[in-house]
Amino acid sequence: MDKQIFAALEIADHEVRLLVGEFFNTRFNIIKVERVPVAGVQFHQLTEPNEVVKAIRRAAENASRMIGARIERVLLSIPSRDMMRKSLKITVPVSSFDRRVTVLDVREAVKNAMKTKVENGLALISAVCVRYTCNGISTRRMPIGELCDELTVDVDLLCANRKIAFEYVNCVEQAGLEVLDISLDSFAIAKEAALFEQTMDQNLILIRLEEQTTTLSLLSKGKLASCEIIEQGIDQWSKALVERYELPPAEAVRLVKYNTRLNQRRPLQTPIYIWSKNTKTYTLSEKELCEAIREPLESWTGQIEQMCRPILKAGKTQIVIVGEGGELQEIAEYVQDHLGAPAKVYYPETLGVRDSSLTGCLGLFYAYKDQQPLLNTDQVSVNAAQFEKAVTIGGLKKEKTSVDDSITKRLKDMLFEAKQK
Repeated sequence: MDKQIFAALEIADHEVRLLVGEFFNTRFNIIKVERVPVAGVQFHQLTEPNEVVKAIRRAAENASRMIGARIERVLLSIPSRDMMRKSLKITVPVSSFDRRVTVLDVREAVKNAMKTKVENGLALISAVCVRYTCNGISTRRMPIGELCDELTVDVDLLCANRKIAFEYVNCVEQAGLEVLDISLDSFAIAKEAALFEQTMDQNLILIRLEEQTTTLSLLSKGKLASCEIIEQGIDQWSKALVERYELPPAEAVRLVKYNTRLNQRRPLQTPIYIWSKNTKTYTLSEKELCEAIREPLESWTGQIEQMCRPILKAGKTQIVIVGEGGELQEIAEYVQDHLGAPAKVYYPETLGVRDSSLTGCLGLFYAYKDQQPLLNTDQVSVNAAQFEKAVTIGGLKKEKTSVDDSITKRLKDMLFEAKQK
């Protein structure tokens, strides 16, 4: 199969996200996006695993039905909770008879690195080749074909909470799917947004704001240096609205995401939302909305400032915001004003997934493509035979339709000409 079809899965705090995409030559296209609500996740812990399994199964079935082939394997995102990086420098002799570097030498270096023991409570998520040194020359690209006696590879072992990682993998397997590969969510986001390339001469703070949590990741010198998680997010802000005005939780979240201008110093007093309850009509102004969420918002801002202050003092720093929080109006301006560093929201440019909350899921594709030569596998996510059959039948139907349309057109032309005569 010329096309490589992969499915990327992320278990977010309020939904299961599944993207199906294809690599064809140098192009990448999204085929299907599935988002299934789920209520069994609390601060990355699976409180109701069965509900998560059902949501995963439903997302996979919906996507399979659309593409005409069963999804059998997925790329899985793992939360960066308790993330730890182990940096190793591995040297291996070049094994080829002509003393030229091959991918086998790189695989051997990674294999040796993965023998390293990790701390209790952590699981090795991925081994990332950061830099290669050949004949005293360092490069970030794999030096395939270079002539030398030995190859030195700088390998970063990325680890995360063992219990959470195993629970996520177990849920995927219970849903009837195989895990093709796993990756840290922060690493996948950095791959999609090409953030590593921006950190050679500056630090970069990645803020992933979701409904329940906020993940802060530090990127420096082309590496994922560290991650910290704050158990505060949009959910805490919307709960303040629910408590004060007894609004439905879903409506409160929508109001926070789409009607709150965070950096507005003088919010309007005109109504932005009207609802009725017990035959009475109520209104909510922008000013009342801002006042309701002020306390949890200031608490969130204070924690962000406290955790980022040492990094900001260390030198030039840029801030990138992703996640559900990317939908918030003026979030970049608000963060920039409070942290005193340039900030922006990242939106994917891939057609069909131009949503900041899908950045991590989208990054799984690129993280896997980089690792694929080292994994020595050509497996894809869908049943290849079913997909080929679906594509072939679809092509035949399209061709038949084109022929029928052509014949119909000719008949119409003949009748029209006859009437003219």
